[in-house]
Formats: sequence, C-alpha cells, structure tokens
Amino acid sequence: MGERVLLADIGGTNARFALLDDGVIGPITHFKVADFPSSVDAVAAFLLPHEAGGPPTAAVLDVAGPIENNRCELTNSHWIIDGAELKSRFSLRSAKLLNDFEAVGWSLPALQRADLFPLGGTAAVAGAPMLVIGPGTGFGAACYLPNNGRPVVAVTEAGHATLPATTEREAQVLAKIRERLGHTSIERAALSGMGLENIYRAIAALDGAAVAERDAAAITQAALDGSCATSRATLDQFCSWLGAVAGNLALTFCARGGVFIAGGIPPRFPERVAQSAFRKQFESKGRYETYLRPIPAYIVTRPDISFVGLKSFFEADAAAGGGLPRT
Repeated sequence: MGERVLLADIGGTNARFALLDDGVIGPITHFKVADFPSSVDAVAAFLLPHEAGGPPTAAVLDVAGPIENNRCELTNSHWIIDGAELKSRFSLRSAKLLNDFEAVGWSLPALQRADLFPLGGTAAVAGAPMLVIGPGTGFGAACYLPNNGRPVVAVTEAGHATLPATTEREAQVLAKIRERLGHTSIERAALSGMGLENIYRAIAALDGAAVAERDAAAITQAALDGSCATSRATLDQFCSWLGAVAGNLALTFCARGGVFIAGGIPPRFPERVAQSAFRKQFESKGRYETYLRPIPAYIVTRPDISFVGLKSFFEADAAAGGGLPRT
C-alpha cells in the first residue's frame, strides 16, 4: 500500500487541500485563508474528517510567496507556512514547500491532450525543456528541465522583466503606461489582471475614447461580447504581448518541449487567443523564426494542475531518495 500524502495549494486568499492516496489525488477541499488563524489550523481542519483513512506520512505544499529554509510568509496574508512546524505538529516524515509556479512546472510532463487547447506549432522535441507561463493576478513563469532523468524546475521572476514593444503602436501604449508606473514590467504593464486594466486606460487615452471604468473581468467580458471597442483592442493587445513574451522565454530556455499557458486569464477565452496575433508574435524573432515555428504552444484547461504538479514532484523526489535537486 502506498503512503498517504497531504497536498496543498496555498495563496493569499484561498487554500486548497487534497490527499494523495496510493498515487491517486482525492477530492480537493477549498478553504478561505481568512477563516483560520494559521496554516496549521487549516491543515488540522482539513485532516479531521479524513481520520478514518489514517494520518498522512508526508506533505508537499505550494505557496504564493518567497521560500527560505522551507518556510514562507505569504505575500498577501498573515499566514506563515513552516515545513519544520508542519512536520513536527503532524508527525510527518517530510514536509516540503514549493513555489506555486514550481508546482505548475512539475505538472507539465503529466498533462494529456484533453488537458490542453492547442495554439499552433507542429511537434515537441522529446526530452527538451518545457516552459509554463501564467497571467492571472500576477505573472508567473517556470521551466521543467528533464536533466537526464534528474528533473528540476527552474523558477523565475520573469514577470518583473521589462515588457518589449514590437510595433510603434505598442511603443505608444507603453509610453502612456510608463507615465503612471515608471518601469513597465511584463506583469504590471500587460500580462495580469492589473495589466489588462493598464492597457485599457492607455488605449483609451491614446484614442481619446470616453470609456467606462472597468476592472479586468469587465474588460474581458466587454471585449468578448463586442460591446466596447477599447476593450476589444485591449484584449487583442494582451494576446499579442502574450505571444511575444512566450516566444522570448521559449528562446531563453530552449523550450522545444512545448510552451504551456496557465494562469487565471487565458483559459477564459482560448479561441480568442488562437485567432489573435499570439502565434505571429510568438514566432516573429528574426533569424530564429524557423527555430520557434515547430514549438507547440497550448492553453492549459485542466483546473487542478497544481495538484498534478505536487504529485509529480513527490513521486520524483521519492524516486531520488528525497534528494531531488532544486533551483
């Protein structure tokens, strides 16, 4: 019989828990972080109705915040997640913390065609690096590196790199955003919820359009239902920049194993991304256009991708005797 493992995906607002029993991920339980004084209290509350199956012997948790010495102070919460504390409190053999996008990176080899919406490209190269990016509340990026059977996921802070302009219009939009933000990072200027809002304001200002104040969800809805020309232009620009950044990072990591787009935003409108300038911008890298053309890109449509990654990490770490290399 395989061991029982606690899996958790913890952000500043929501915490999700599941048990891995004999290699199978059980039902996912959702908690509000604000409802519990600490992560230990939330774990105890989750485990209580599962006592009949026995206690977990190990835990793997992904967290939305910087990890130091297997400990994380959540960026947008009072919770502190401490692997050593969890190990002691619940008598675990091990309790390991992963960056949230590190967990997503670990899911990539396990994804099936049914989990993906294709965005062009012809064939992945077996054994090549696989890139995942995710526009949502922020922008995350990580790369799965097979590493000759000793896989590792490279975690990045790519969202804080400078957003590129590839056309005169993009340069004008960025200049308008720069007036407000100073540094125009990938995350803040474009590829996130706040990025959509910043693009929207900039396009409205450039075009002299009197538009309603909208948040990211309302911009997306108005673009998709055709009720606002500025919102449509915003979503088109978002998709174009998504392609440009995805292509840049694919080159950075030589990600010929495929590019996977997760996060909370693109899965809401995969057909719109497919019809946009995404693929053109992805491939438009001068002499390296032929290098990028075959690389397949996908939108990940499977909702429990973090738990797939946590499971994959646990299994790979166990196979390595608990000494899996980390970046």
